[in-house]
Amino acid sequence: MRLSRRSFLAALAASAAPARAQEDPAGEGQWYPLTGDDGRPVANRRLPGELVSEIEALPGIVLAGSATPDITLYEFFDFNCPWCRAASRDLDSLLRARPTLRIGLVQNPILSPRSAQAAKVALALQRRAGPAASFALYRDLLGRPGAIDGPASLDAARALGHDRAALAEEADSTLVGRALATQMRLAADLGLSATPSYVVGTTALLGHPGGRTLARILASVETCDTVVCNTESPG
Repeated sequence: MRLSRRSFLAALAASAAPARAQEDPAGEGQWYPLTGDDGRPVANRRLPGELVSEIEALPGIVLAGSATPDITLYEFFDFNCPWCRAASRDLDSLLRARPTLRIGLVQNPILSPRSAQAAKVALALQRRAGPAASFALYRDLLGRPGAIDGPASLDAARALGHDRAALAEEADSTLVGRALATQMRLAADLGLSATPSYVVGTTALLGHPGGRTLARILASVETCDTVVCNTESPG
């Protein structure tokens, strides 16, 4: 399987994103006053609407949940981010609790070459079998302990009933490589250098704030079209 370090570095250079997992968000700044499940500040910022509008048109994006959503929450993630494992469980809970919610999954494998390998397998599966299959792989991989790389992702996809050899070939394709570079580039343009990061409306959340906080944010967006209700507009 030709998912090399060089291909990862090329995608990372294209994105120009610093590779780091979720860190203390206090220094990142807050557009809205938000605290997470742990009581710590949740870094957030306003995003340009023209860039946000590009997310749904990304090649290889996986959309799950409602076909007629009231709210769409985008997650930019890395398969080897420990916080992304917790996020996947919380997103599952949110989808069950909110039938009008849609989740958009965007690959942002900024932590290691093996993350890029896994991302390419997921993108290959999306191309061959559709978003539902790719979402099932996302849930499976992020429910596993240990490092996730290309071979582990291919084995997981095979266990889900997909052709391993065909996926490996698809993962090495130019189209998959371009899709990954495009997703990573937009993540960098949006300033989403922590994993996971979220976009809802024109607000970015850097790091995972916890399931209860995400639920509160979605309720606020539904009620008043902002991530925090009953507060003065940020200046």
